[in-house]
Amino acid sequence: MYRILIIEDDEGIASAIAAQMKIWELDARCISDFRNVMSEFSEYDPHLILLDISLPFFNGYYWCSEIRKVSKVPIIFISSASDNMNIVMAMNMGADDFIAKPFDQSVLMAKVQAMLRRTYDFGAAVPIIEHRGAMLSTGDSTITYGDEVIDLTKNEYRILLALMENKGKVVSREKLMERLWETDSFVDDNTLTVNVNRLRKKLDAAGLHDFITTKFGVGYIIS
Repeated sequence: MYRILIIEDDEGIASAIAAQMKIWELDARCISDFRNVMSEFSEYDPHLILLDISLPFFNGYYWCSEIRKVSKVPIIFISSASDNMNIVMAMNMGADDFIAKPFDQSVLMAKVQAMLRRTYDFGAAVPIIEHRGAMLSTGDSTITYGDEVIDLTKNEYRILLALMENKGKVVSREKLMERLWETDSFVDDNTLTVNVNRLRKKLDAAGLHDFITTKFGVGYIIS
């Protein structure tokens, strides 16, 4: 049974989400001590986290950053602060998705199930994809180049996988956004740009210069 950790200080919302998760046979736990989120996270070892931005003591960005230091677990922000700046900041911190409050429970469940399916049920036909000496592992979301092993976030991995699966072909921004979030209900161009730029910096630091080429007005290509 998948474990869902709910980091939400509104008890009514948190309880409603937990109840909905149980209907879909998912185990859910709500954070009780907002000073010690990491200890509850470590003890529960969730498969997915639902995280609000506005929280007591420390905000959601802080906890997202702390979790990302030790785990790649999928994180979905749920917040009424759904302007572009907050969405981009959440993605920068390592979030995998963002759902604006108020939301329909059926939409939330669809997002959660899609994220669990992509993260844990994904079966790649080819375990490793190689290009220019770089080897992308579909098993652990890393890319190896020489002696460098580069850890990728879930979004960075999905972007790179889509591009390497289509080597020599331009992949449109729209196709990449569909691959990342399976919906364009909240996605802003800035969120994709942030993820691509962050991925490029990692590749460049490992010596993979100009690995991803921008085709302005169209998309991206690995040639």
